[in-house]
Amino acid sequence: MNLTVKQLSEARRALDEPLFADLAGDVDVSFEFFPPKTDRMGETLWSSIRTLEPLSPRFVSVTYGAGGTTRERTHATVRRIVEETGLDAAAHLTCVGASRAELETILRDYWDAGVRHIVALRGDPQGQGERYASHPDGYSSAADLVAGIAAVRPFEISVAAYPETHPEAHSAKTDLDNLRRKLDAGATRAITQFFFSADTFFRFRDAAAAAGIDAEIVPGILPVSNVAQTRKFAHMCGAQIPPWMDRLFEGLDDNPAARQLVAATVTAELCRKLYAGGAREFHFYTLNRAELSYAICHLLGIRPRLGEQKRAA
Repeated sequence: MNLTVKQLSEARRALDEPLFADLAGDVDVSFEFFPPKTDRMGETLWSSIRTLEPLSPRFVSVTYGAGGTTRERTHATVRRIVEETGLDAAAHLTCVGASRAELETILRDYWDAGVRHIVALRGDPQGQGERYASHPDGYSSAADLVAGIAAVRPFEISVAAYPETHPEAHSAKTDLDNLRRKLDAGATRAITQFFFSADTFFRFRDAAAAAGIDAEIVPGILPVSNVAQTRKFAHMCGAQIPPWMDRLFEGLDDNPAARQLVAATVTAELCRKLYAGGAREFHFYTLNRAELSYAICHLLGIRPRLGEQKRAA
């Protein structure tokens, strides 16, 4: 891990002083949501958006289901964010189940609706256990999709990165090569899949730099509110849940309040270590809940702007 003198000083401060004492709030955050399936889930989502909006995130993103299964709900959610909030909304877009012509139409519709940011992903196979296959008239990879998006309109484009290597990659090197292709095709930044050790991110950041990748790499943060669900997510994206973390949540299945406090503590500590190592951007996978992400942002020194706070109230 290559740390500057300033970062080493910050690491020393993290050891010598209260971890979250008087942090400057000099970080940028973004939040990820998924489109709701029911009216009740929609109420939870919009309550979370309104709670997090006063923190002035640089953008919020809305996910896209495997095989495009949530396509219309994603579009509707993104449009509503654009129309009813002051937030910069980023729409997820995948290669799965759509032709180039279909995706071009979607992109033009997004642009006309005021969307200027796309999170470009290859996407997961349409059926569980199946191998990925591109649409006969579609894009074969995320890098191709990025190039296609850039050809339609000058969108800001974010792509995915995998600190613990994509499950389908032949090696960490080929995975980094693929990331470079996505960035060379026109992507602005990479957002990582979640991870649970700061060293995992630092090693990946250093490896990317050594491979000549100088684009912004944003750590993706998943506050663990449901261990079983997190274990499922981790299996899908190749992330490792440390044994100590599994043990930490033992016995809390029927105690959601205690589980939430433990989750906040674990995630806040991870973010503080990342901050000590120089990270100043964080992307939170909220799972449509605001409490944990809001609390961690508060610990990092982020406060609502006065005008935003009044509007949210």
